[in-house]
Amino acid sequence: MEQTTKKRVLVVDNEQDLCEILLFNLMAGGYEAEAAYSAEEAWRKMAESKAAKGTFPDLLLLDVMMPGMSGFEFAALLRQDEHTARIPIIFLTACTGEDDTLQGFGLGADDYVTKPFSVREVMARVKAVLSRTGSGRNDSEEALTYKGLWLNQKQKTFFIEGEETSLTRTEYELLSLLLSHQGQVLSRQELLEKAWPKGVVVTGRTVDVHIARLRKKMGMYASCIVSRQGFGYCFEDSLPL
Repeated sequence: MEQTTKKRVLVVDNEQDLCEILLFNLMAGGYEAEAAYSAEEAWRKMAESKAAKGTFPDLLLLDVMMPGMSGFEFAALLRQDEHTARIPIIFLTACTGEDDTLQGFGLGADDYVTKPFSVREVMARVKAVLSRTGSGRNDSEEALTYKGLWLNQKQKTFFIEGEETSLTRTEYELLSLLLSHQGQVLSRQELLEKAWPKGVVVTGRTVDVHIARLRKKMGMYASCIVSRQGFGYCFEDSLPL
């Protein structure tokens, strides 16, 4: 019972040694914790957390200067999405300038800790932020996810590994149907009835064409949409962890 009430912290930093130190102390302090070594990996882990546990991490410890997407860019992405906008963020960074600090807080950071820091200080800040924000910052949200795929049902947006990907209305509806019925085969007729407006006359071949276009936009996840000859289409967990 106690484990289900533990707060979950995601450490996002490309310094593996630092992550290991923070993870050890966080778990010793009674938190669940895991690490991501880039913002892109953090996005994928958050999507997996949402899919597996129904919630996002309770707090992010986020570095700023990382290869690929920076911590500031990642924070801005999270704050723009209503499903992740309220997740507490503590920046852990070597960016010590006043402009950097102001930018961090301007992005909605809950705290800003400069490197080098003491682990005891970080633990105290984590406790303070979680006490201040409570559990209301991480409500279960309406999002469809699979590993690095993230479909925002309210804003009608689609992300692959943190990168927004443009879908047509029909492509969005098809993917939404398939993701919300993972492991279940949907017939072409079911897809036609639910993804196209009523009164529009289309054929099963039209479904095939739109599925082909959707697959082209999904990169390595294209193989997850499988065809069951004579039955229809299914979204399967076909990628390795």
